[in-house]
Amino acid sequence: MKKVISLLIFIVAFSSCENKKVTVKKVEPVDEKEAINKVLDAWHKSAAEANFETYFEAMTNKSVFIGTDASENWKNTDFKKFSKPHFDKGKAWDFTPVKRTIYSYKDVEIAWFDELLDTWMGICRGSGVVIKSENNWKIEHYVLSLTIPNDNIDEVIKINKEKDSLFLKKLKK
Repeated sequence: MKKVISLLIFIVAFSSCENKKVTVKKVEPVDEKEAINKVLDAWHKSAAEANFETYFEAMTNKSVFIGTDASENWKNTDFKKFSKPHFDKGKAWDFTPVKRTIYSYKDVEIAWFDELLDTWMGICRGSGVVIKSENNWKIEHYVLSLTIPNDNIDEVIKINKEKDSLFLKKLKK
């Protein structure tokens, strides 16, 4: 008897659902790209406003920040120590994105980007990787670099030559 009642309940439940269409909203990559843009824009804004907590909340605990100097390859905790005095002054750095491209692959759980930034150093390029964790995008890896016009590369090479050779000696030991 219990089996018959269970079967009847199943049939009634199934038949009541049969005529209803169940739609599953697929999250489109465009929506994810908008979310990533918001995270990156807020991250840059929090630096300009010297909001230390908000800035670092946008990054994962294992994040890496690579700066413009060859020695700057900061793990999150070291980058926090380096950055704190700048944020404590009331303004860390002001990088305003002027162009950004976001890329993703299939499942949209990992994305990467490159951006051109208006900075006190002139135009810089930022690039990085963001990951989706607990339905939020976080910065996992960020690289900041100066852009150098091709016509000026020889001058920059001359300027960097001495310091680069000293840095390379240290790395090769």
